[in-house]
Amino acid sequence: MTTLAPVRTRTRVGLPVLLLGTAVLYLWGLGASGWANAYYSAAAQAGAMDWQALLFGSTDPANSITIDKTPASVWVMGLSARLFGVSSWSILVPQALMGVAAVWLLYAAVRRVAGEAAGLLAGVVLALTPVAVLMFRFNNPDALLVLLLVAGAYAVTRATETASWRWLALAGVCVGFAFLTKMLQAFLVLPAFGAAYLLAAPTALRSRLAHLAAAAGAVVVSGGWWILLVELWPGERPYIGGSQQDSVLELTVGYNGLGRLTGEEVGSVGPGSWGRTGWWRLLGDEMGGQVAWLLPAAVVLGTAAVWLTRGQPRTDPTRAALVLWGGWLLVTALVFSYMNGIIHAYYTVALVPAIGALVGVGAMSLWRSRFDPLAGAVLAGAVAISSILAYVLLTDTALRILVLVGGLAAAALLLPTDLPDRARKGVAGLAAVMVLLGPASWSVATAATPHTGAIPAAGPATAGPGSGGPGGTAGPGGGMGGLLDAPTPGAELVALLRDDDGYTWAAATVGSNNAAGYQLAGGAAVMAVGGFNGTDPSPTLTEFQALVHSGRIHYFIGDAGMSSTSSGGSDAGAQIADWVAQTYPAATVDGVTVYDLGA
Repeated sequence: MTTLAPVRTRTRVGLPVLLLGTAVLYLWGLGASGWANAYYSAAAQAGAMDWQALLFGSTDPANSITIDKTPASVWVMGLSARLFGVSSWSILVPQALMGVAAVWLLYAAVRRVAGEAAGLLAGVVLALTPVAVLMFRFNNPDALLVLLLVAGAYAVTRATETASWRWLALAGVCVGFAFLTKMLQAFLVLPAFGAAYLLAAPTALRSRLAHLAAAAGAVVVSGGWWILLVELWPGERPYIGGSQQDSVLELTVGYNGLGRLTGEEVGSVGPGSWGRTGWWRLLGDEMGGQVAWLLPAAVVLGTAAVWLTRGQPRTDPTRAALVLWGGWLLVTALVFSYMNGIIHAYYTVALVPAIGALVGVGAMSLWRSRFDPLAGAVLAGAVAISSILAYVLLTDTALRILVLVGGLAAAALLLPTDLPDRARKGVAGLAAVMVLLGPASWSVATAATPHTGAIPAAGPATAGPGSGGPGGTAGPGGGMGGLLDAPTPGAELVALLRDDDGYTWAAATVGSNNAAGYQLAGGAAVMAVGGFNGTDPSPTLTEFQALVHSGRIHYFIGDAGMSSTSSGGSDAGAQIADWVAQTYPAATVDGVTVYDLGA
């Protein structure tokens, strides 16, 4: 009984402290970011006002056009806004709570195969990686995506223990709803999920294959019902944003599918805009500070832990976990490193659960063999690599020197095999502090910095774009927004938008971010002509003219900052803007050009 007491104490104390600390970090000062990504906030506002807008993920309550993703994340935010009112907190708090839940599920999954300490270490790594702090304090779909994928990995872990087809089917449901959150990116974990179960589930090969087939069916049903509903919808529905043919299948396979790999995304800002590809991309200036802190350590520790499982039975749970999380990391990292289409640094949040799990499982596997010189050398190497990388990524001179010197000292002290075990445990604690101090400092800085716009980035406010510092952080101001930022309209323009007069749309403007800023301020439907990039054929000039002549659109707000159609997208938005300018007199309201289409 006495030998179990310390473990139980850690269980009672460690997990609550981890979850409470994560909640404080993710909720602290959350309202400072305002609407965060106004594009998704406007969709949540629309969903709170109209049930059909919620179902389809429309950007306005009059259902002109949808977001350019599947809408599961909007469902969560829209329901929250319906319950608690449309506000920054009602939209952002669900993401923060998703982060706490993801940390708990990762802890639970790792603990089942590697013990309490490994689970806590994995959870801490997830909680303190800067890009995770960023995205769990933001309203992009990535927060829900990560939660669902971690839930799927937990279900696979449970399924692999007892060859449970029910747990495996639940994993399939999680991936299916992850698809409804961010489309094909959700499927990057499927090879790892399938390989882990096929390798280690304690049942015959035929049964394992049958269970995997059932899980694949669960993925199709849970992710495909919405696609089928959209394609077969009998009446009017909003245009599918991001597509050129009003097709969710086109959006899935093209703009958000193969186009992300090849760079041939019709209607995007054009090829060649996303930087050089290669294995170094995740360690470079743009993405390194977001996610790379413990990425090399995860690879080293995970590989070494696999070596330690040699000779174990096929059903060894540790090896199964390493296949699951290692496969997740490998496939996702390769895709992110070599994709030629749209990619932003915050996408790397999808790597963080796998990094945390591999660090937790790998470190504890090697720690149990710590008196083996080779195991000690690998642990020391992982600490040294992480310390050197932190020195490169950090911008604070004093902190980077502390992390480098402290980390290298801890790595050196892990090498001697004759060090007393009590001292060795103290060194291990020092090593953990040193390797986590860098990402923790960036995480605190991230939480202390408001983030708005379409392309946020984690890190201290002093870090420039080349060092992975915050991006998309807008200050006060008015006037037009643009492709990536929403406008902050003045009081006179807001008053115009709130003067309903029975119009279906209070206004129309080119680009979803422009429309989002006006809609959130005015509380009335604003049509996003051309969708996010302004290059979707929604509506066409003829359709827009018909809506104007039937008295359904009150104002048109002049466009600015929209992308070109060099990637083959529609120029309907530009045609509409030209027609309005040639047909209606212009007025200036709060520095913005406004056309009264009802004059």
